[in-house]
Amino acid sequence: MESSGSLRPIVIPGEAVGGPGLKPGPGTYIEGGQVFAAQLGIRNEHDGLVSVIPLNGRYIPQRGDAVIGEVVDLGPSHWLVDINSPYPAPLHATESPWRVEFGDTSRYLKVGDVIMGHVLSVDEIKRVQLTMQEREARRLNGGIVMEISPTKVPRVIGKQGSMISLLTELTGCHIYVGQNGRIWLDGEDRDTAVAASAIRLIEERAQSYGLTEAVRELIERERRSTTGPRPA
Repeated sequence: MESSGSLRPIVIPGEAVGGPGLKPGPGTYIEGGQVFAAQLGIRNEHDGLVSVIPLNGRYIPQRGDAVIGEVVDLGPSHWLVDINSPYPAPLHATESPWRVEFGDTSRYLKVGDVIMGHVLSVDEIKRVQLTMQEREARRLNGGIVMEISPTKVPRVIGKQGSMISLLTELTGCHIYVGQNGRIWLDGEDRDTAVAASAIRLIEERAQSYGLTEAVRELIERERRSTTGPRPA
């Protein structure tokens, strides 16, 4: 039997995950003062909130989410952006950081451009509107975009941003993480390769304890292997 100290507990729908004093978070419901799992996933507790992180699944947009998207079409007053959800999300010119004249959208964003934006609204059938008026929103030039399961994003970010800070510090890359499972990396080629390997490790071992140390060891090992003697 596997040691319970190495893996976070996996729970099934209807299983009790918390008693009085705990608030129900995503993937849970409350009944009779007790919190139950609403889906198969990993139990997570933080600051009095208990949630169940699904083991896999598509991105479900929520208002305020930071997302990384690719422009797939444009009209005279908007762009359509693929954000890894069932339908492309419109970004209207009035929600961009630029003063865009009607019919002049291609001057600012073209098909294939990658942006960091935010979910402005989600209606009852999950249609999304985007905005680029938040502080960190921008067009992302250069770099690479990788995709992970959206359910693993919280582990890549870490508590209070601890994991993403570690990745940035040890690799020297600029890294933006979208809640939609897209991650933008920019840096020297070998540094982005190391960062991408570390992110894959986090995705594969998201439910494991001791993950921070494993990530640190992987980065240091890969950096040593890529900074050996250069050929004359």
